Parts: sequence; structure tokens; C-alpha cells
Amino acid sequence: MFCDTHCHIDFEDYDPDRTEVLERAKQAGLDFLINPSIDLASAKAALGLSQEHPGFIFAASGIHPNYVSSMAEGDLERLSELAKTHAFIAIGEIGLDYYRDYSEPAQQREAFLAQLDLAARCELPVIIHNRDASQDLVPILHDWQHNLPANSRLKQFPGVLHAYTGSLDEALELAELNFVFGLGGPVTYHNGAERRAVAAGLPLEKILLETDAPFLTPHPHRGKRNEPVYIPLIAAEIARLHNRSLADVGKITTQNAVALFNLSNRLSTEN
Repeated sequence: MFCDTHCHIDFEDYDPDRTEVLERAKQAGLDFLINPSIDLASAKAALGLSQEHPGFIFAASGIHPNYVSSMAEGDLERLSELAKTHAFIAIGEIGLDYYRDYSEPAQQREAFLAQLDLAARCELPVIIHNRDASQDLVPILHDWQHNLPANSRLKQFPGVLHAYTGSLDEALELAELNFVFGLGGPVTYHNGAERRAVAAGLPLEKILLETDAPFLTPHPHRGKRNEPVYIPLIAAEIARLHNRSLADVGKITTQNAVALFNLSNRLSTEN
């Protein structure tokens, strides 16, 4: 029992062999995949894949911070209309990225706040991208979670910090707000000691498995295109760090994903 909570199967990287990629994932024991979007076109593509593969691919709708500057007028409104359909299971990936200079920080923050507001209104958890922006992103998440209605499901299941690269202290602070953390290929890298320290310090109940395919391919395939079939390699390293069985890690992290994204009914009826 595994799942990949963050992979971009809609990307053109998979156009030549998408069917084979999905079949390999199933053969590796993956129960489902989550395909976040990076812009409006990607959201529509992810939705299409979820409709082609019901119960196996689930779609999230969001505008990635690096693509905020490329938004056309009305894109956020159109995204909002898409997100209100029951076909999407999250808002993402959204957030802040100060490592790249593709979008101005102020513009990123405006789009981020708008999409957090959309998530609150739709009661959909968020998939958060954060790169070199914790000084702004963490306080925003604090305020957003604090101001959610007391009866909102998001109080208990607000979202995931995707491809988490922050400190363990920061993670534990956000865990107090009920956020969980997506861990992927970097925990397997020879130079990934800091990532392994975070993975070891987090309880399994706060961890999701992800590939971020086609990026961040785990060892020993680093440098090649990533795909969901490599999830067991990531799970094996986390199992080693926690001195748990591979089966335990697969089961617990999959249960975490099902709970966060409210998938139990959809899996039982669609699979």
C-alpha cells in the first residue's frame, strides 16, 4: 500500500509513455496518485487525467508561484470556478518561491493569499510550495489556519508542505497547526543528511510520500526522469530512519494522505 501525493503526470515529459508510467506505478503497489497543477492549463489537464483514471489519479487546482507573473486577467476567477467542482481534492500547488525571480514577491503573496482564501471557502486542503520564503510563508500559514472557522475541516487537515526543505524546528511548529510534510527523493541522496534528519525527527503520522515527478528522482536513479514507480525507494529510506517495516511506512503514510485529502469514500467507490 503506497501512494504518490505529488506528481505532475500531465507534463509533456510523459506524453510518449504515460500509460506505461501509470501501469508501472500500479505494479509497484501504488493505490493512487495526486496530480497538482501549476497554472490554469495544467489544472484542466490534471482534471482530465482524473476523469480518465477515476479513483487512481486525483487532481488539485492551483497556480504555482513561479507562474503567477504569467497569469492572464481573470485566471484566478476561472481557477476559482474550477476549484468549486467536486472533482478537485486540494488547492495546489501554491505558495512562495524567492529562489527564482520568475514572479515578484509582492505578486506572489497576493496570489497566495487569494488561493488560501479560495481553499478556505471550498474547504479544500492546500499543497504548499516554499523555496527560500519561510520568513513570509510561515506567518501567512499561521494567520490563515488561525482564522479558519472553528467548524472547518481544515482546522484538523489544513494541508501539506510539499518537498519540505525547512528545518525540523520549523516543521514541528507547523505540525502544531496540523500541517503534514511531503518527503521525496532528496532523503535518499548522498548529500541529503539534513533532509534525513528532518525525516527522522518527524513522526510518521506527519509524513506523506511524494516523488514530485518528473523532478527529484531518488537514488540510484538520480539524473533520470522521475516517476511514481520510485515511491518504494523513498519509503524504504524513511523506514530505515524510523526503524519500521516498509509495509508500516506505506500503510501509515497512505492513511495520512487519505485523511488529509478526504479520499476514503472516493477510493472505496471508484477503485
